[in-house]
Amino acid sequence: MDKEAGPDTAVMRLDDPWYDVPAPGWGEPDGPGNVSPDGRPWPAAQRGHSAADIYLEVQCSPAFREVRRRYRRFVVPAALAFLLWYLAYVVAATTAPGLMARPVAGALNVAMVAGLGQFLTTFLLTWAYARHARLHRDRAALELRWDTQEMTRGIDR
Repeated sequence: MDKEAGPDTAVMRLDDPWYDVPAPGWGEPDGPGNVSPDGRPWPAAQRGHSAADIYLEVQCSPAFREVRRRYRRFVVPAALAFLLWYLAYVVAATTAPGLMARPVAGALNVAMVAGLGQFLTTFLLTWAYARHARLHRDRAALELRWDTQEMTRGIDR
């Protein structure tokens, strides 16, 4: 693919630019890489399992389940509430045109206020999701990511 940027513009990079290189010796089968920075052993790394085995082990871990539980505890109720609010708006617009046409202030009617409320709700929900992720999930998920990358370092995937 030849373009202005050169022939390698369509090549996908698989390396992670945010990954910090660990200390020398980490990730080797017989070296200190079998122990996490806080001293906990990584059983799959000690037994020489494949990356798939390690990812399955992480997926079954209590830390991973806790991150997923925190995610679901926010997303499921928030998505249901928003969908019910949207459905109520659509049903009211189709079944109660008299109510929706009622003026609120000047040319602004109930339908316009409810429609603008949909936009406001979307922005508020996005803000609440980002805040919840930052406060309740991001740190634990990042720790899982680092542990998993350390466990799989040096394994052919």
